Amino acid sequence: MSPEQILQYIFAGITVGSIYAFVAIGYNIIYNTTGIINFAQGEFVMLGGMISFTLSKFMPLLPAIILAVLITAAIGGLIEIVFIRRMRKSSVLGMVVVTIGISILLREAALYIWDEQIRALSFFTGTEISSVNILGARISPQVLWVLGVTSIIVGGLYLFFKFTLTGQAMRACSENSRAAKLCGIKTDSMVNLSFMLSAGIGALGGCVVSPLTQTHYAMGTDLAIKGFIVAILGGLGNPIAAVAAGLILGLLESFSISILPMAYKDVISVIILLIILVVKPSGLFGSKQASSLKDF
Repeated sequence: MSPEQILQYIFAGITVGSIYAFVAIGYNIIYNTTGIINFAQGEFVMLGGMISFTLSKFMPLLPAIILAVLITAAIGGLIEIVFIRRMRKSSVLGMVVVTIGISILLREAALYIWDEQIRALSFFTGTEISSVNILGARISPQVLWVLGVTSIIVGGLYLFFKFTLTGQAMRACSENSRAAKLCGIKTDSMVNLSFMLSAGIGALGGCVVSPLTQTHYAMGTDLAIKGFIVAILGGLGNPIAAVAAGLILGLLESFSISILPMAYKDVISVIILLIILVVKPSGLFGSKQASSLKDF
């Protein structure tokens, strides 16, 4: 394998890993605040791509993307108010089943609204045949957009949770929601914000990757599974580690294609999940799990 081919596989793996990271970050944000896994996270990515595609027919691309992110974030907040908030006293397993049901509802709603056709946003810069030469490897300019947006989200989340009062309040809820209540923090608002934030980040990811992967009403299921694997791999409750784990999984899948048929790509992910669950359940980065089974 030539150095150019190796570099090509690396860029492909980083791109795919960034897509997984968008979903895993959403998992971790909600898990930190509620202690549950939201298996509807993949559908937020799908909604971002679909809504932005529809809006782009009536307005420039940038406003369409911004509005799609806001609409999806609002849908995430509405889901929390209508479904999650009413079942907070249920078991974690019951809450997970609810999120799976929500995922199915969103997928069927998308099928009804957009049918089975595959859609894609136009490339942010350049065209489908445009490419950038980096040390002999040729990549689409959209890949640079994916990497740039991923970096901005990671940096923004770090600053948000570290230096803002709202971010610190969300962290307090993840540590001990009852103590946070006693300190005057509105835990209901923090939980709702976590759903809106995760939905918005997922939608932004769906918009950025749409020109590369295209968008389909049923794409959320596969993304939800891969995002969950990445969240486990990095360690539940650590959004930053999810990015590193996403890149690791993306690179492993990318290089596996050079050895195994593409049909076995998903098997690699499942094997990694099983190994991590057996050998190091806390994840590769040993992140401390957010407290679960909390009373809100």
